[in-house]
Amino acid sequence: MRLRHTAALAVSALALTLSLPASPAGAATGPFTYVYTDQTGTPHVGLLPDPVSRVCITLPEVADPAVLPAHTPKNYTASVATLFTGADCTGDYFTLRPNGGHGSERLKVRSVVFA
Repeated sequence: MRLRHTAALAVSALALTLSLPASPAGAATGPFTYVYTDQTGTPHVGLLPDPVSRVCITLPEVADPAVLPAHTPKNYTASVATLFTGADCTGDYFTLRPNGGHGSERLKVRSVVFA
């Protein structure tokens, strides 16, 4: 009787594990967006889909200090986002809550790290 109960429990645990959504290990699931301006002055929306957690990400469009920084970040990931004014997570920082945290056009950013 115990063997059947243990086997049933093991099969149930395996079924539950297989039914869970697959997400990359160490990823902050969900999108992170920001606005940047190209050399012609045209604004564009940048996107980091499911960014890696605990790794500094320099926003590629604004890595060069001669380019205007990005602004208006929106954090739709499931993790806290810490934004930095400089590349390589340097300078002043600001955090955005998960699932909808956002900043205004006044919040200038060049890099981000997700918890």
